[in-house]
Amino acid sequence: MTTTTDIVGRGAREGRRLFEGWFDELTRTAQEGRPAAYVFVMGSLCEILRTFDLPAVFPEIHSLQTAVRRVADEFLSQAEDEGFSPDVCGYVKADYALQLRGGEHPMGRIPPPSIALLTNACNTYLKWAEIWERMYGTPVFTLDVPGSRRPVNIAGMGPSPGDSGPGARAADPGGFARDLRYVEGQLREIIDACEEVSGVAFDIDRLREVLRLTNDMAASWRRLLQLNRHRPAAFDAMLEGTIYLGVANVLRGTEEGAAYFRDLVEEMELRTREGLGPLGAKAEEKHRLAFVGVPCYPMFRRFYELFSEWGGVFVGSTYTWFASGGLDEDFEYDLDRPIESLAEGILLTVRRAMDSLMFQDRALIQAVDDFGLDGVVYHPVKSCRTVSTGLAASRRAVLDARDVLCLYIESDMMDKRVVSEAQLKNRIDAFFEGLESRRLRREA
Repeated sequence: MTTTTDIVGRGAREGRRLFEGWFDELTRTAQEGRPAAYVFVMGSLCEILRTFDLPAVFPEIHSLQTAVRRVADEFLSQAEDEGFSPDVCGYVKADYALQLRGGEHPMGRIPPPSIALLTNACNTYLKWAEIWERMYGTPVFTLDVPGSRRPVNIAGMGPSPGDSGPGARAADPGGFARDLRYVEGQLREIIDACEEVSGVAFDIDRLREVLRLTNDMAASWRRLLQLNRHRPAAFDAMLEGTIYLGVANVLRGTEEGAAYFRDLVEEMELRTREGLGPLGAKAEEKHRLAFVGVPCYPMFRRFYELFSEWGGVFVGSTYTWFASGGLDEDFEYDLDRPIESLAEGILLTVRRAMDSLMFQDRALIQAVDDFGLDGVVYHPVKSCRTVSTGLAASRRAVLDARDVLCLYIESDMMDKRVVSEAQLKNRIDAFFEGLESRRLRREA
């Protein structure tokens, strides 16, 4: 029989095993010289790649792993020696150095790209793919997704249709239909390109099966986000959520991925029933927080501890939203019309990702009410202007709309040369002193 002890902590153990297995498969692909495809987390086209059994490489993920493994500075310095500016995205520089090293990586070896599939969800994607094109002659396909044409209404860190979601179809049916035809036409061209690269004929029934598994994973992902509305939260969205996010991306559209998240929901529902929060049985969840931006990977665990030592728990994170490939969107693929439905999903979810980078203040204001937030932590980083743009204005909007405290701290997601633990600790401690003072006054 499965016991509570077996279930609690299972997600972390299995997630580590599956993640390492993904890197092992990429290493075998590189050693055997088999084709592989590069794809990105925002606007993921993984379902198409699964149909052709093309291993999917996520450059953002293998780049950030160099920071988590504390060797990113070697990769960044090598890229800068080749002429890259210190201001260029750290992910790009780490990947460029990795390519110069023949794909050698702390987790194994990354194969070179046989094809690169990307969307316009991030402006850096386009220039990044040009590097591979120059280095390898890689065929690059950029799927151009039309953005929102009206003010959006993003309503929280979970399934919440607004003008960027399914509600867009009713708001502007004619415009949405035109955009959908535009995306679908490009998607069919991508299918032709993958057939040529892989040598495998397209199988629409295989696509149906992959989409079914993604639907299963997405339902579990949305349930996870909802569970953190409880007190105490089931998991920390900045630390654990980032780990789950990695598994969700690399195993999207697979039986292993769908099963993992079904089991993860079982674990988190058990934690919720038993009142087992992420801080452990001996620690109290004192302050419920939302995290905005990308984590500080050069000191990932310690960065989390700077908050957890004060009883702070991140019950929500915009990262689990814009980097989830739309899994948080209240959308399900129609298996009777797989290509058309995949195009619709890409259109909706890429729009949502782009909107979330520019209009997250609306989601955060709603999350203060839905998740019972005490504070919001903004973390702009040197390496990514796209994620960091507008955070100061968002902070002001949230402060004007809700009675919460907001912390604005700057470091980086890759470059430890611009990360100061002492400075971060001073700012974070002052933030929690303010939260503690507010809590005591309210209790009095």
